[in-house]
Amino acid sequence: MKNPLLKAFAEKAVQILSTDENVLGLAAGGSWITGETDEFSDIDLVLVTRDRIAPELAAMRSMAGRLGTVLSSFTGDHVGEPRLLIVLYDDPLLHVDIKFVTLAELAQRVENPVILFERDEVLTRVLNTTDYRFPQPDFTWLEDRYWVWVHYGVGKIGRGEFLEALDFLSFLRGMVLGPLLHLKHGSLPRGVRKLEMILPADDLARLHATVARPERASLLDATRAAAALYDDLSGLLYPATVTRRSAAREAAIRYLETISHPESQRAG
Repeated sequence: MKNPLLKAFAEKAVQILSTDENVLGLAAGGSWITGETDEFSDIDLVLVTRDRIAPELAAMRSMAGRLGTVLSSFTGDHVGEPRLLIVLYDDPLLHVDIKFVTLAELAQRVENPVILFERDEVLTRVLNTTDYRFPQPDFTWLEDRYWVWVHYGVGKIGRGEFLEALDFLSFLRGMVLGPLLHLKHGSLPRGVRKLEMILPADDLARLHATVARPERASLLDATRAAAALYDDLSGLLYPATVTRRSAAREAAIRYLETISHPESQRAG
């Protein structure tokens, strides 16, 4: 544990929550599992209770308030998880994610958290008798969309919506390219998280090439790099059962070149 503040917070949480008979246990996930926490880490807590607390915001905030001085908090609706309360604590200043689940809900999970406290080994039994599964990219879903997305982004560049195009490229990295690069190198497909620490220099350079300035030529080059990187990653990772949208790819690339060289296209 490289962050003593997180350890101290967790220990305090156990001390407080263990006196509540509704609390069956507390566990920590994320970087706590691998021991990779550092001075910039947050802490992901899983709070297991007899009676359901989430998604009642007032009840979730009341429980979180027992653990420290809350500066602000909100639920994880933006990531499709209303049982998650995202909290910023003061003194010390810490970002803490608290997921409120019942014992039955603990069985559906994306990882095996580290148990910090439990009653009668109830969390241990659930973790030992059920499997976790981290969501994996649906290759067909990605292939059906990727070249449509490329065409859409090129249109934004052509119109001069450069900031929109920057967001589009970020979307491609987080939704497609980052997860595929993670899979290529045997790590969990968590968007672009920690790719700087995982990727070899050549793959990192190729991903960097998809980062543009808000200028036409730079955006076009970055989109071209995103297309080439997807070609290589999908060719490496996708099984033969995935129907490749070759016609869509050719049309999107042709459109990219048309926007890149409008004068030659008119001359032709």
